[in-house]
Amino acid sequence: MATTVGVPSGDLSESGILTNATVHWNLDNISLIDLAVERGEGILSNHGALVTETGERTGRSPNDKFIVDEATTNQDVNWGEVNISTDNVVFERLKKQVIQYLSERETLFVQDLFCGAEESEALPIRVINQNAWHNAFARNMFVRPSNEQLESHEPQFTVYHAPHFEADDSALNSQCFVIVNYEAGEVIIGGTRYAGEIKKSIFGVMNLILPKKGILPMHCSANTTGENTAVFFGLSGTGKTTLSADPKRALIGDDEHGWGANGVFNFEGGCYAKLINLSEEDEPEIFGTTKQKGTVLENIVVDENGVPDFFDVSKTQNTRGSYPIEFIENRTMDSKGGHPQNVIFLTCDAFGVLPPISRLTSAQAAYHFISGYTAKVAGTEIGVTEPEATFSACFGEPFMPMHPGVYADLLSNKMAEHGATAWLINTGWSGGSYGVGKRMKIKYTRAMLNAALDGELDDAEYVTDERFGFEIPTSCEGVPGELLIPKQTWADGESYDAMADKLASMFNKNFERYSEGVSKAVNAAAPRN
Repeated sequence: MATTVGVPSGDLSESGILTNATVHWNLDNISLIDLAVERGEGILSNHGALVTETGERTGRSPNDKFIVDEATTNQDVNWGEVNISTDNVVFERLKKQVIQYLSERETLFVQDLFCGAEESEALPIRVINQNAWHNAFARNMFVRPSNEQLESHEPQFTVYHAPHFEADDSALNSQCFVIVNYEAGEVIIGGTRYAGEIKKSIFGVMNLILPKKGILPMHCSANTTGENTAVFFGLSGTGKTTLSADPKRALIGDDEHGWGANGVFNFEGGCYAKLINLSEEDEPEIFGTTKQKGTVLENIVVDENGVPDFFDVSKTQNTRGSYPIEFIENRTMDSKGGHPQNVIFLTCDAFGVLPPISRLTSAQAAYHFISGYTAKVAGTEIGVTEPEATFSACFGEPFMPMHPGVYADLLSNKMAEHGATAWLINTGWSGGSYGVGKRMKIKYTRAMLNAALDGELDDAEYVTDERFGFEIPTSCEGVPGELLIPKQTWADGESYDAMADKLASMFNKNFERYSEGVSKAVNAAAPRN
């Protein structure tokens, strides 16, 4: 018979696990971190944060992620290279092995949690881990129930997490697997210690459940003044976390949200911040979380005194920190905000083509939302020697099981209903592409963003970009006027036109795969070249 520690809200036999292990139920993250150190899963930094490693896999494994093709949801899933199908036979075969593996462990860790701060939409989940630090991660990242809620907690989805179990199965692409079974309400994860797979698997679940209820799931950050709410979409490196952290605006959340009948709500109970090049001067609140016990630091190099070096990327550039949202002082207490007045799309355009800020029509907003554009620059990845366009639908394609047009329609409808304005902000290059031009200064980007959020650009004079069709303000307080019109910042107008035509072609080529699933108006919002 299992030995139970903590506050159980069920029995592991309900999840198929028959074990004589010591099972730790719903421990707080401090206790879990102490256990992780005791078990040799990590060490403490000089300030008490847990420092751990994820091994060979330091990020998500998209080629090892599968969705079970079953009758209740297969008509909803946009099957293809992103949403890869498997069948129930494979799932049950691997699930049996995972359950057997977990049943043989001497110690297990369980958290009963929620995904979603909006009580009416909160998804009750159970996460079963073999490692204490992964259990601490789950407790950090999901919404923690009250003791009263624990008494009646019944999971609708269970995550079986066996990071050290490596499969040998011809139906897989490697020894690693992340498989979601919507009908069974189960996720099995094996062969990867990267903790982000836990939270992103449940994010994908929410992205299929909520649209059927008319709720838009979003891969975005969000902040608010209480009366003025904004959401920020953007891929890695575009400034999503930095720009949503504003001393004048309270943080709702940094990564996953829903837009429902009452406004915006955070899916999570914590943050999972990228820590590469983190400095106290640029991001003081996030930096402060790395000095608190309860934070989990992944793949961070520390010196002999336990001091983290956030500029050392010898283990990976995808260094991470997870912490409860309570560690951020300037936040909303309920992780909610009203209906957004502004929707921000962030891009880092290394081609130097897009304006630093532009206002979009509803159709253009849907087009750019589906496109999800940014660019990689030379040196960020092996083999990247010049700017490369990157497109990720809805700014989070790997987590979107439905056709991007479904999410874009929801966004358009909600923006129209609540009178929200869409803005495209380029935090990338001006005056030329990467290597020639210069990256936009953060103080100028912040000035333009604040002007948009505060309504100062509502009555500004605009010009229409001849190629992309969006509106560009001709002036913005605190920003040199010559920076606003990209072509004017280039020394050679013909070179700008050639680069702009090249980027427009990339947009059009990428959008071909989505054109049949969107309206004529959205297709017509494509750039001309």
